[in-house]
Amino acid sequence: MKRSLVLLTAAVLVAGCGGAGGSAEAPQEGGGSPAKVEIEWWHLSTADPLKTLWAQRAKEFEAKNPHVTIKATVLENDAYKAKLTTVTQSGQAPDLFATWGGGVLQQQIDAGLVKDITDDVADVLPTFTPAALSAYQVDGRTYGLPTDIGVVGFWYNKKLFAKAGITEPPATWSAFLETVQKLKAAGVTPIALAGKEKWPGHYYWAYLAMRIGGLDALKQAATDHDFTKPDFVTAGQQLKALADLQPFQRGFLGAGYGTADGQAAVMGNGGAAMELMGQWAPATQADAGEGLGEDLGFFPFPAVEGGKGSIGDAFGGGGGLAVGADAPPEAVEFAKYMTAMENHTKAVEAGGVLPVLKGEEEAVKDPNLKQVATMLAGATGYQLYLDQAYPPAVGQQVNDSVAELIGGTKTPEEVAKDITEVAMSEG
Repeated sequence: MKRSLVLLTAAVLVAGCGGAGGSAEAPQEGGGSPAKVEIEWWHLSTADPLKTLWAQRAKEFEAKNPHVTIKATVLENDAYKAKLTTVTQSGQAPDLFATWGGGVLQQQIDAGLVKDITDDVADVLPTFTPAALSAYQVDGRTYGLPTDIGVVGFWYNKKLFAKAGITEPPATWSAFLETVQKLKAAGVTPIALAGKEKWPGHYYWAYLAMRIGGLDALKQAATDHDFTKPDFVTAGQQLKALADLQPFQRGFLGAGYGTADGQAAVMGNGGAAMELMGQWAPATQADAGEGLGEDLGFFPFPAVEGGKGSIGDAFGGGGGLAVGADAPPEAVEFAKYMTAMENHTKAVEAGGVLPVLKGEEEAVKDPNLKQVATMLAGATGYQLYLDQAYPPAVGQQVNDSVAELIGGTKTPEEVAKDITEVAMSEG
């Protein structure tokens, strides 16, 4: 994911400012000087351009507020999730931290670990697009500011498609399976996958469930906790049909995502024709590998013939910043500074994130990211990553079970049963 968050990745982080100056009021020590404040900031933007841009924003804020020191902890996706889970289970939270919203944020809110910042950010809320804000708002209250939003889709190598005689991206699932077979016949590895990290694999099952059952099926499952219905089993069967073609790179079960020999590097170095990943993919491909430049293309997840879902329905998420319940006021001000138009737009222009502020669309320079932004703007429906939309234990079971399906150790029926058991116990 999440992601680069996945991620964030993509995933990523940022927020808006109570004025361009970015100055934060603080308690006064004797003599009128503000009391020293340290902000503990956790994020997962391990790759440029965001890694450097976020460090610059922190230095700028410190310069404007000499009493503030920002201590950043930067971790890759899986390590970030594990560390944050450990800390929050102990009843604590960083002052400022990356979030994808959804069910995970809801649990943190219920546990009293996240600050309700509605009143603190009332002056900047109108500057954000409603879609970007939605994952961080509960019952009309705001618990985070968005830094990125996007969708998961297929990134592909135009040169390798041409080598296999493929003239256009597949629009249907059956055509996609044929594309995989054509690539294999041409001696091309069809798909790069980070099997070790599991979350990239869950994208396939989630999208197939969306295309086959429709968005309503996923929303209903969040309520009745039943993933054993025919549409979910069929999603597993279709994913098994893909896995049976052996489309992934050699050693994929032990591959990471952003590592030197991981999914993004395999794709960025021309070692595979496709990867299913979020909007951060081009930047991570270039960071972990060489990057494909003009040879890189993008297409939405195909429609499944006879399915209830629309090819216009998007699956993905974004990145946001949540503020710990015990954080100093300066943490909120830094979040606002990060997402001020003059600051956040620099990240959009650099290709690190997509627009979350009204009027930022023109800052998207990369043609592939423009296509993603256009797809997002025209989406007929939107589904947050399942490992964030559902409670953490359910999301983890989705990731684990789908990995077992792809690895050939669990059947589609067993996957549906295992996820349902955890969902029922959590419900």
